[in-house]
Amino acid sequence: MARISDNAGPARKRSKGDGEDDMERVALAADWDDISTGLRKDLGHQLHSQWIKPIQVGDFDAATGTLALYLPSEFAAEWVRKHFADRLSLAWKIARSEIKTVAIEIHPSRKRMADISLGDSRRPANDGPDLRVVSDGGFGDPGFSSVGLDASLTFAAFVTGDANVLARNAAQRMAANDKPQFSPLYIKAATGQGKTHLLHAIGHQFLAAHPRARIFYCSAERFMIEFVQALKQNRMIEFKTRLRGFDLLLVDDLQFIIGKASAQEELLYTIDHLLSEGKRLVFAADRAPQALDSVEPRLLSRLSMGLVADIQPADLELRRSILESKLTRFAPLSVPDDVVDFLARTITRNVRELVGGLNKLIAYAQLTGQPVSLQLAEEQLTDILSANRRRITIDEIQRTVCQFYRIDRSEMSSKRRTRAVVRPRQVAMYLSKVLTPRSYPEIGRKFGGRDHSTVIHAVKLIEDLRTRDADMDGDVRSLLRQLES
Repeated sequence: MARISDNAGPARKRSKGDGEDDMERVALAADWDDISTGLRKDLGHQLHSQWIKPIQVGDFDAATGTLALYLPSEFAAEWVRKHFADRLSLAWKIARSEIKTVAIEIHPSRKRMADISLGDSRRPANDGPDLRVVSDGGFGDPGFSSVGLDASLTFAAFVTGDANVLARNAAQRMAANDKPQFSPLYIKAATGQGKTHLLHAIGHQFLAAHPRARIFYCSAERFMIEFVQALKQNRMIEFKTRLRGFDLLLVDDLQFIIGKASAQEELLYTIDHLLSEGKRLVFAADRAPQALDSVEPRLLSRLSMGLVADIQPADLELRRSILESKLTRFAPLSVPDDVVDFLARTITRNVRELVGGLNKLIAYAQLTGQPVSLQLAEEQLTDILSANRRRITIDEIQRTVCQFYRIDRSEMSSKRRTRAVVRPRQVAMYLSKVLTPRSYPEIGRKFGGRDHSTVIHAVKLIEDLRTRDADMDGDVRSLLRQLES
């Protein structure tokens, strides 16, 4: 989801309060999440990742009905204007009727720096800012255009759990003052699980410890494109010299490093050169090095020689923690615990969708004045929820509960009323109501033809026991993790 930076554009001239500004930003972010998702489906992952994903939503001028969309370089802005302006304009007009025009521009802060060349020997010392972080800006432009690192993607903002603790700790080691024990660091994670967040966090922490360090962040696809442009423009010596002058190299979406063997060879030589000088390299991809397509064996060997750190899909506890951390931004807005639990249990595909769903729900509640509730979440997040729901059956629940409590499957339908059998049966009824769309009578029929009132009693009892009995709550949480994995 595109982030809206606090300094994304010129100051507003409207007389809104800070709270209303925040509400508008949240609403625009939620709308952009929907629009971007739709474009990804239409354009495919490669085009979307290259041209749509870098877009930042700027300010909306209510007087003219103009919404600003920012890109990191003039080249990117011109390309998006030429190929996607009509599509973006139509999508925003459908999303918000008050938007009449979409202005696709280079980010104001980037525009001021675009003509400043890194490492230009003709530039006097201490003349202007020292540009240390570059990203996706263009090797083909005069100098590198600087766009910096996303200020919100820091280690402090990264929520850690069992699923990502290895990658987070490895990333912190890479950014520390001491020489890293392993280099390169290779972070493997599915889409939306936090690998890009860690790349930016490494950059921030390394820069804090080494204020004059030179950092380069780009996608592998951008590396390939810029390599080809430098080749065509006969600027390969400049390309190589600048690329090998960085102290920290951060390359994202490495799964797209396909195509020209010469570009892969240049990356290979760059890795060897930086490692020989003790520089730091971090790569991120959605698959292991050995699973990358059309990559030369020598390059695969270099990518695997350091540490490959996985980020596993966020489990229920981590998803809940992430939501709770995000809620601090919306205080004093109240979001009930059952809504947080519902989102954490239901939106399981990736963290980006989880946070996007929360933003959309809160934006709707703020803009309509409705309280955040479970019913509102189910009504407004239909598309996200339906895409994430894995169909869990009552048979699957009964089988899992019986294995957990070590009882025979037939006890789910039996008439026995000993505690060792009744409690697991009640837990299975509770989970059937929580995890499936089945009604009380339908659930009762799957448990030996029991009356719906028996199911209602079981559900209420287990809900109550979870609040009073830590062991019961632990059992239910463990079963939820098994069934949702």
